[in-house]
Amino acid sequence: MKSDVEIAQEAKLQPIEEIAAKLDFDIDDIEHYGKYKAKIAATAWEKVKNNADGKLILVTAINPTPAGEGKTTTSIGLADALSRLGKKTALALREPSLGPCFGLKGGAAGGGMAQVVPMEDINLHFTGDFHAVTTAHNLLAAVIDNHIQQGNELDIDTRRVVWKRVLDLNDRALRQVVIGLGGKAHGVPRESGFDITVASEMMAILCLADNLSDLKRRLGEIIVAYTRGGRPVKAKEFNVLGALALLFKDAIKPNLVQTLEGTPAFIHGGPFANIAHGCNSVIATRYAQKTADYAVTEAGFGADLGAEKFLDIKCRYAGLKPSAVVIVATVRALKMHGGVPKDKLAEENFDALSAGMENLKKHIESIQCYNIPAVVAVNAFPTDTAAELAAVEKECAALGAEVALSEVWAKGGAGGEELAKKVLAATEKESDFRFLYELNLPLAEKINTVAQKIYGAKGAVFTAEAQKQLEEIETMGCGNLPVCMAKTQYSLSDDAAKIGRPWDFSVTVRELRLSAGAGFVVALTGNILTMPGLPKKPAAEGMDIDDNGKITGLF
Repeated sequence: MKSDVEIAQEAKLQPIEEIAAKLDFDIDDIEHYGKYKAKIAATAWEKVKNNADGKLILVTAINPTPAGEGKTTTSIGLADALSRLGKKTALALREPSLGPCFGLKGGAAGGGMAQVVPMEDINLHFTGDFHAVTTAHNLLAAVIDNHIQQGNELDIDTRRVVWKRVLDLNDRALRQVVIGLGGKAHGVPRESGFDITVASEMMAILCLADNLSDLKRRLGEIIVAYTRGGRPVKAKEFNVLGALALLFKDAIKPNLVQTLEGTPAFIHGGPFANIAHGCNSVIATRYAQKTADYAVTEAGFGADLGAEKFLDIKCRYAGLKPSAVVIVATVRALKMHGGVPKDKLAEENFDALSAGMENLKKHIESIQCYNIPAVVAVNAFPTDTAAELAAVEKECAALGAEVALSEVWAKGGAGGEELAKKVLAATEKESDFRFLYELNLPLAEKINTVAQKIYGAKGAVFTAEAQKQLEEIETMGCGNLPVCMAKTQYSLSDDAAKIGRPWDFSVTVRELRLSAGAGFVVALTGNILTMPGLPKKPAAEGMDIDDNGKITGLF
């Protein structure tokens, strides 16, 4: 089969105004970024805000492995399948980060016959939203250091400046840096570092804000440093909120593109799920619900990360109520969770499949905690046998979860019609969506609840430093915020090596960070890093472009 980029390049795209018309938008409701991309104009909300909400379908997955699960591919294929069944459907996805694009993971525009297009643009600079976040974040960082240089009227403790700089690339050499060297004219020397842009609190704010005014308010609440007396210093004290908002004036508008089959797709925002909350913007999701009868969205990585944060953070703040959840799994990945090495995955192995099924079972149980109907999508590979697929279906049925074979990678929407029919049936079931925890619980109890009910851990263990930070956050009056767990995506535990379904383990919280603007407390566990590094052979090594602008090697 052709590569993803070759399939995307050969696709016949519809003009973006035709895609907009499928959602009842006219030419005045969109702002063109070329022929096939647009932003939704700020005035368009008035046109749709009173529409009834379409049913919201969340797509999540088991813990990812190098074998691949195809969560975004399944989301896109499901949306196309719903469209084929005559349902008015819209997608709401995150924007890809350049870090994994040039690193190891690859892009996030789907694959095979289930892609969003133009995939090259979406995976690269797109409409500049990530550049806006990066620049705004770094403007605030520059203003902080300038304030210190110009007399430090706020009495900032230079050892407690918590606002780093960001870059949308994987670059481990920037995790810890010293800035301000070179003498008095070049700033005050201090230790700092870089995070990846998708870990920026501003990215989380962009994706949780209701509108530009709410975004500006949230930006002002960001805690950037502490004074020598221990008082938190907020971004609004530097008088640059207007300038920061200017940089978001276009970035806050959702982007509209299409699938290979012409289903409208809102792609907007991109916080990582192993660091931040892992969901596309609230604004884009609301547009999808207001303009379609079925809105398909996804949350990053496995249900232990993306889905939990989608349900406990995004849904809580935005007032969303999902009608169904799709959990994506593959026979290959299940066997890998059962201990089979990557080079042996094509061999039939029921012992490993049964052992790996424990990972899927835990994710099904976790979704059941929220009282939402679940459907398992088994993303098909040519090496899967009928007996293996039957074994997965039998075990899922025993847990009360519907299961459907998904062949969207090879067949597009036509390969997802069985899944779509089962998802439609799930959305008609009675559900009583509830959050995992109440906000009035102490922070430590909320973290323990996530660890126990979603990860299957005995509980959370706090280092001395984390315990001190916990008490400080509670004293500041921020203990009633939801928690955003920063954890490895590869395991239910905080140890990436513990695949499958670990038992008898605890989760170690080593650091707590207050994201007062975004509205949550980040709990960093294990050895999770907020600035990834490149692999030994980065994906960037296989990419090229010719004199005619044709791209090769981009997946």
